[in-house]
Amino acid sequence: MTILAWIVLGLVAGAIAKALMPGRDPGGIIVTMLIGIVGAFLGGFLGNLITGSGLNGFSLWSIILAVVGAMLLLWIYRLTTRTRSTI
Repeated sequence: MTILAWIVLGLVAGAIAKALMPGRDPGGIIVTMLIGIVGAFLGGFLGNLITGSGLNGFSLWSIILAVVGAMLLLWIYRLTTRTRSTI
């Protein structure tokens, strides 16, 4: 897939990941979109490692990989930006 296709897929994956993982995020919509884009690239990279061949076009497999990558990054982002309470 081209870079533009991964960016579009990442925007969609970010929205799906946010819907699957509801909650308050320290960032806003822009941060969620960026996480989705980076997650799509991460998912594509992991998919290439798993299958050994490049991912071509929009398919169910590429969407699943992009959403999983976005969810992973969203989870890491929430862990690292969580406010710590003092007791």
